[in-house]
Amino acid sequence: MVQHHPGLLDASFAALGDITRRGVLEALGQGDASITDLARRFQMTLTGIRKHVDVLERAGLVSTRKRGRVRTCTLGARPLEAEAAWIEHYRQRWAARFEALDTLVERLEQEGEG
Repeated sequence: MVQHHPGLLDASFAALGDITRRGVLEALGQGDASITDLARRFQMTLTGIRKHVDVLERAGLVSTRKRGRVRTCTLGARPLEAEAAWIEHYRQRWAARFEALDTLVERLEQEGEG
């Protein structure tokens, strides 16, 4: 059985559940960016983008550092292993159910032909 970390998974999936936050991760995948750069890129206020970055930071997906008046965002160092394991666990369950359904349909089709 896969070990799940509910708080971590909740934070990660909540963070990934928003298109803007996924966009921020995409942008940071290309390199570090300041809050100002991200706000400009996503046509948001500084406060608005900062709220998105805070959600990502709480999930461990982004880290920030402040130098003077500039807060720079970087992709977090935490791999998404727990999230990937959770997804894989349920992917396998669904695959098994679909396989069982396929088997049932094939059997019913054969019985109908016989």
